[in-house]
Amino acid sequence: EHLGTGIPEDMYTKANVNSVEKCVTEALRVGAPIMIKASEGGGGKGVRRVDENDRAAIEVAFRQVQAEVPGSPIFVMKLSSGARHLEVQLLGDVYGNAIAVHGRDCSVQRRHQKILEEGPVAVAPAEIWREMERKAVKLCKEVAYHAAGTVEYLYANGEYTFLELNPRLQVEHPVSEWISGINLPACQVLVTMGVPLFGIPEIRAHRSEE
Repeated sequence: EHLGTGIPEDMYTKANVNSVEKCVTEALRVGAPIMIKASEGGGGKGVRRVDENDRAAIEVAFRQVQAEVPGSPIFVMKLSSGARHLEVQLLGDVYGNAIAVHGRDCSVQRRHQKILEEGPVAVAPAEIWREMERKAVKLCKEVAYHAAGTVEYLYANGEYTFLELNPRLQVEHPVSEWISGINLPACQVLVTMGVPLFGIPEIRAHRSEE
């Protein structure tokens, strides 16, 4: 198993690119336009867009991502043009319980960095958004994640695609706090101390309003 995560080594290796040659092969297979992204990147670092099936451009982009986030797993993804960046705020406890605490639309960005966060999410129909929340909660439970976290999606034309799970409390958490009335940093401390979600008054009030 890889790093004790329960992910088989061969599956982990297959999911990321660890050499220039593999990156070029996978990028050409996926087909331009693509994004080359470091799993541990953020804040605009460790991500490059390649618009053409050009070996030299792919190599340069891969080496730039490698240099910006040394040692990080790197992924090659098909670019979704015109998609909205939507994210579900999660909170899980050590007993396998998890809930969604609203979400945010982070589509207004500059150089791959979010500059405006909106909530609640309005661009996706209610039934689709509920489905996105349910699947985010299911993922949280399946990996036994306990703390505040965020599942991010790309959404376009009624369809959504999983982007990543951020296992941390993001700086934009106040958007979800203002909507829900839940103090996320305080809840994160409580669940880390072993308090179950249903033992937190703010969480019970939030669930009763849904």
